[in-house]
Amino acid sequence: MFHYFPENYMWSYQVVRMMCQAQSGGGEVNEILEVASEIKVGDYESFHSAWMNMGNKTLTKANEALDQGRIETARTTYLNASNYIRTAEFFLQPDDERKIPTYLKGVEAFRKGAEMLDNPPQAIQIPYENSHLPGYYFPVKDKVNSPLVIMFGGLDSTAEELYFGPAQELNERGISFLAVDGPGQGGALRLNHIHSRYDYNVAGTAAYEWAVNNLDIDPERVGIMAVSMGGYMAARSAAFEPRFKACAIWGAVYDYNYTWSQRPDDHPLARIIMHVMGKDNMADTRKELDRFNLRGVAEKISMPTYILHGEDDRQNTVKNAYDLYNDLTCERQMKIVPKSSSGSAHCQVDNFTETYEMFDFLKEQLTK
Repeated sequence: MFHYFPENYMWSYQVVRMMCQAQSGGGEVNEILEVASEIKVGDYESFHSAWMNMGNKTLTKANEALDQGRIETARTTYLNASNYIRTAEFFLQPDDERKIPTYLKGVEAFRKGAEMLDNPPQAIQIPYENSHLPGYYFPVKDKVNSPLVIMFGGLDSTAEELYFGPAQELNERGISFLAVDGPGQGGALRLNHIHSRYDYNVAGTAAYEWAVNNLDIDPERVGIMAVSMGGYMAARSAAFEPRFKACAIWGAVYDYNYTWSQRPDDHPLARIIMHVMGKDNMADTRKELDRFNLRGVAEKISMPTYILHGEDDRQNTVKNAYDLYNDLTCERQMKIVPKSSSGSAHCQVDNFTETYEMFDFLKEQLTK
């Protein structure tokens, strides 16, 4: 992986993550490098202000373009601005008074840009317990009774972010896409105060049932996928919801407590994981995470399953992929991107093309 900040993996990862999404309309590479040059490693205020300044500048360009009726320019710049602002919110702590306004500003920019797409998504709300899970439905244009993939993000991703890559790749392959902020994610956490849960299949089934009852899709051709920490969520959902016809695990998570056992209590994401789990200290958070594993669960997955993992993944080591694969008893495929290749970092942010076979797998399973 390219390290803009050689001395700090986590901060470099965020820069590369943005570069990866730029090719799908989530930014402009030279603007991203400009922002990176203004950041002081370890200074969270500089991280927020640099990305927010670029987000505001880009948002101004989008508003000016819209005022002048230049729809194509407005669309592109609104989408760019939304992802810059999403990144500005990334390291803000849960009790920072700027966190929710920043999040909402990014969502608003995304929706303004998305509604100008040739085939705009539909903002949706999936009933969940006494609240709802927000998300977006990206249908295949002019296609009825289409296959569908339901996707959750990871620890820190949002439903809006899933447009920059997954939504486009699946739509191109004739598959409609439902991006969901599940428990502990995006608006479900920030606005509805829904924390994560080890039995994530409850959310997976809720999303499936809402989709088949409300969308013009084929209930016999619905897949589940998720990314990063979502590798646990997708596997858990597939294990306890046999109506899914395919499962794609974009970054395996066999034992999430083990992942956090390798991290100190003052890790940059420590307060975020506490918030996600609804805890106020790391001791209780680690106790809760002890339930986030796939032992005795993976073998319950019945549908064809694809695992994609980078050998140089420093966030969830490749051991997770091997352990999960070896426990599966269903039809299974696994791709490990070797250290010698780009794309071997966490969730292939250093070479998105390494994900194409995963999307091809979903096409093969759901469109045949």
